[in-house]
Amino acid sequence: MAAALAYALIATDLDGTLLRGDDTVSERSRRALAAASGAGARHLVVTGRPAPRVRPIFDDLGYDGLAVCGQGAQLYDAGGHRMEWSVTLDRGLAEVALGKIEAEVGQVAAAVDQDGVDGLTLIEPGYEMPHPTLPAVRVPCRDALWAAPISKVLLRHPRLADDELAAVARGAVESLATVTMSGPGTVELQPCGVTKATGLALAAERLGLTAADTIAFGDMPNDVPMFLWAAHGVAMANAHAELKAVADEFAPSNEEDGIAVVLERLLAGGH
Repeated sequence: MAAALAYALIATDLDGTLLRGDDTVSERSRRALAAASGAGARHLVVTGRPAPRVRPIFDDLGYDGLAVCGQGAQLYDAGGHRMEWSVTLDRGLAEVALGKIEAEVGQVAAAVDQDGVDGLTLIEPGYEMPHPTLPAVRVPCRDALWAAPISKVLLRHPRLADDELAAVARGAVESLATVTMSGPGTVELQPCGVTKATGLALAAERLGLTAADTIAFGDMPNDVPMFLWAAHGVAMANAHAELKAVADEFAPSNEEDGIAVVLERLLAGGH
């Protein structure tokens, strides 16, 4: 039991990590997280999803603590349904960044996540949601994407692979925004300097915990900063090679209860 307390903070990504492909959390994972909580650890969700897109999952889990959302741009109080902290991506800079990317690769299709606990996901013509279960509102033109403050921009290209689009985007936008890839078909622009690590560090501080207290679970390149910050990073078997390269440990896939496997070992006194 004491071994579990070596990591007083359990930071988990959602998609491809805690969630199965059907957006559910297995009973085994629920039991393992509950047991870790009973041993004194805190579970903290750290996700690329904006706050409004996680509420149904949190309701199902009974999750009512802090959550890092929007790739680190939002610190959300699930129990109080309020934003504790957020930072927006300047819409003018976002437009310039898109122009620079399109100058390199041709037209992309874009979407935005609006800021706030009730913010919408807006998608322009030609953009198809890579995760069809997430709600989105189609707008008639790109200008309509900028109607309200945003936390990030999502990009898709008709031909380029995600890794290639992300690499080109990083070179094109430079310091205008942070570029990350959070899943298949999901290359994103977020405020410069904002990552899951910055959001996780802020949340940990609010909880009175540090990087040394933290074990992190993830599957995609957007989890790299979180792994570099945490004391121990666990990559799922289904993880992207870029994340596996910085992981301290590998777990079974999200479909095989990888988080539960690791937590059960720690609860049993393993290392």
